[in-house]
Amino acid sequence: MPQKNRTAKGVLGGLLGLVGLSVVAGVLVTATVTPALAVAGAAGSQALDLFENLPSYLKPDAPMEPSTFYAIGHDGNPTPMASFFDQNRTQVTFEQVAPVMFDAILSSEDKGFYEHGGINVGATARALIDNLTKTSSRGASTITQQYVKNVLIQRCEQGVSTTDPNYGEKIEQCWWDAANAQGSDGIERKLQELRYAIQIEKDYSKNEILLGYLNIASFGSTVYGIEAAANYYFSTTAANLTLEQAATLAGMVQNPNTFRIDKIEGSDTDSAGNAVNSEADGYALAKDRRHYVLGMMITQGKITQEQYDAADASAIVPVIKPATQGCAAAVANAYFCKYVETIVLDDPAFGDTDQERVNALQRGGLDIYTTLDLRVQDPAVHAMQSRVPPNLDNQYFGAAGVTIEPGNGRILAMTQNTIFRESATEVEDQAYSSLVYAADHEHGGSGGFPVGSSYKLFTLVDWLEKGHSVNESINGRQRNLKIPAACVDATLPLKKDQIENFGRNGGYTGTPMTFTRNSLNSGYLAMASELDICDINKVAERMGVDLAKGGSPADISIKGNLPVPYNVLGDKFISPLDMAGAYATVANGGIYCEPKAIDKVIDQSGAELAVPETICSQVITPEVAATAAYALQGVMTGGGTGSAANTGDGTPLIGKTGSHESYSTMMIESSTRATTAVFVGRTEGQADMWKQPWYNGNDLESIRYPLARDMQYAANQLLGGGDNFPQPDSNLTRRILTDLPGVVGQTIEDATRTLEDAGFSVAVGDAVDSDIAEGLVAAQDPGAGQAPGGTTVTLSPSNGQSATVPDVTGESLQSAINTLNAAGYGNVSPHGSCAKPDAEVESTSPSAGTAANKSTTVTIKC
Repeated sequence: MPQKNRTAKGVLGGLLGLVGLSVVAGVLVTATVTPALAVAGAAGSQALDLFENLPSYLKPDAPMEPSTFYAIGHDGNPTPMASFFDQNRTQVTFEQVAPVMFDAILSSEDKGFYEHGGINVGATARALIDNLTKTSSRGASTITQQYVKNVLIQRCEQGVSTTDPNYGEKIEQCWWDAANAQGSDGIERKLQELRYAIQIEKDYSKNEILLGYLNIASFGSTVYGIEAAANYYFSTTAANLTLEQAATLAGMVQNPNTFRIDKIEGSDTDSAGNAVNSEADGYALAKDRRHYVLGMMITQGKITQEQYDAADASAIVPVIKPATQGCAAAVANAYFCKYVETIVLDDPAFGDTDQERVNALQRGGLDIYTTLDLRVQDPAVHAMQSRVPPNLDNQYFGAAGVTIEPGNGRILAMTQNTIFRESATEVEDQAYSSLVYAADHEHGGSGGFPVGSSYKLFTLVDWLEKGHSVNESINGRQRNLKIPAACVDATLPLKKDQIENFGRNGGYTGTPMTFTRNSLNSGYLAMASELDICDINKVAERMGVDLAKGGSPADISIKGNLPVPYNVLGDKFISPLDMAGAYATVANGGIYCEPKAIDKVIDQSGAELAVPETICSQVITPEVAATAAYALQGVMTGGGTGSAANTGDGTPLIGKTGSHESYSTMMIESSTRATTAVFVGRTEGQADMWKQPWYNGNDLESIRYPLARDMQYAANQLLGGGDNFPQPDSNLTRRILTDLPGVVGQTIEDATRTLEDAGFSVAVGDAVDSDIAEGLVAAQDPGAGQAPGGTTVTLSPSNGQSATVPDVTGESLQSAINTLNAAGYGNVSPHGSCAKPDAEVESTSPSAGTAANKSTTVTIKC
């Protein structure tokens, strides 16, 4: 590292400071320094003035300490999930350090610690002379002075941004400046340390200073503080250190990176190139230093000869326990961990600037208690890992699941099929990913996914908000449609052949209730044709779906946000978490709660800090929410498309399935207390997901059902199931009477088209006798007038074999017979009364004007 050039003036200043120090030393013997002291010699006066004018107050800042994320354990108590640090440190109390550690550090570093007033005058003067003459760079500092130096180093380090490209060099400079007191600046720094040391002794007890030193001291690399050192080097705690271990660590503080015992190949080599202080040489340098510490301990009477002999003869046997940091340490919970990390690094609750938030995470020693609950998370992880491979076919096959609480937005579980790592996904092994599939781009880098028919929720809500009923009859057959889009001042055409239903179903006339239960695409597009696609998308945004910046880069663009008919069927890229929030809104009576990942934050002092703000707001009316839930319950029962995901525990559920072509599926279900959303499909590209339809006995298309079911079941068990959903609004479930056209006399085809266009279903019955031409509609039931929408109208075609009996009253018998024969009745039977001459017809049976089959015998009475 660079050091300042020493000039004649600088050397002279250092010498003058040294002369002055001899004067200062005299007064320090009595632990007082007064401006009124008569000092002989100009040089001494200048130095004493310098000393007196230096700041005397030093309040040690809280040392850098790891921040830790906690999950909720199976016993309901917090359990550590992951830590983040620049310096691996865990502060402990005086009682949490083994007495042998105090004996070792004091014997070797400052045997007079409890007697002096903060400095060792003679040793300090000798050290300064050595520093000025360059014969040594030793510090000869007391524990108090070393504590002050470490506090100042820490303060210097905290001023270095972790994102600074010269971070390592600047951190090293902090140590260099503190360790080298050469030149006038160096002398001033040393005097400043003395000044601070004197004041520290006045402000703090000896035990506080000693503990502060052990908590802040470096033990090599990123290991700081005695607790982290004990844990890292010996897999134990500071309270349980043995004599051998304590002496090794006490010896390490003098030159941590030289005496550290974690380098198998050695931290240095000798002239012959052999590893020094390595496992190969028994950590020779560290062992020599331990020998010195043990010698000082026996000299000071801290250990017996027997203890000394046994400890000195023992080998150094490290039991390294690497300190892991970052979300990879959270293993199966890593993706949720990453989600929380993005919040800490972005939310103003953790600092006004990016650097302040980084410092809070890596240096602030925060305890961040998250919402993740292992009583839901662990079953979710098991459900995922037992069914979905991390890498199916190297074609970006992925799966993610998330469970939240509708009433407050708390995220209880977040799982994913891949293995987490911090770096971007390598194409050659897609089992690894850094992306958080469950979240949006801002909270983990994923672009979201096409959610398919689960997006129909927003058409349903818009339908209800515009006063329509879920029992309103709609022609849901595949047909040409026009969908309004007022935000682009257009009506968007949709051709019949652009609409596909599952199983090549041609659609039918039905209601939103049946369309929702069966997830009929053509039915929902028919609903949208009576609404506005722009309004439908606005409903989604109101319910927490961030269409502006929550999706893929293409979706973020203006072009990607232009409305198209396929929006109704969920072609937009959306995160599972956003979709869970939307369905949770329905379950929560229309109140949307922003996702919440952090319950509580505690700082190093034990004070509770503000957590990131989350807002709950009424975004749809309770009546609309209750009626939407009424329709969505049909999905989870009977023949509904989501019934395979029903938990079977009696908990009332709403839900919706979703498929986007052949490469993306979703399952969303919710009770009043928990909402689960699961995605399974291609995370990139559009490879057919069903080319390899099975894995480990599981049908890939159907994996979403057991995944969602198991996650929801775990949440139900934790939260006590759920309540019944509110009754739907009577106005929004009303049966609507519509005009029923008369179609008698039309062809069956024309009549069917007329009725279906009017919103009715059609059934064709048996042919009936009629004088209408064969094949035309002879009768309809119910007849023309008004009927509830969706009513089935039965059409009766004519068989063409009926005629109307003509009126032959007053005619002669022969004339009547001729008239009836002409009307098509060939079977005429005169009554005996007609045998008399000049008889006139009085009546017929069937009577005149009656429709009767032409084969019917007509009896004439005279």
